[in-house]
Amino acid sequence: MIIFWNRAEVYTGFSIKRFSEVRDILSSNEIKYTYKVVNRNTSSGFDSKRSYIGTLGENLQVSYEYYVYVNKSDSENAYSLINKS
Repeated sequence: MIIFWNRAEVYTGFSIKRFSEVRDILSSNEIKYTYKVVNRNTSSGFDSKRSYIGTLGENLQVSYEYYVYVNKSDSENAYSLINKS
């Protein structure tokens, strides 16, 4: 079980293509992982202008940030597999 104190981040980025590749690599090597997707355009309750200006002028390619986590004991193996490709 991957719990926040027992996990290592092996990928963070804005590319959905690379995010999918990393997940495929980990799956094919039977390394358990969890992931998180953060929408950077989500309005927060504080200082939000998005409701009346939208996303005008923002680069939509960086609107989502992807994180992939593995168990700390698998992190070195995961790093080497991900960085080979």
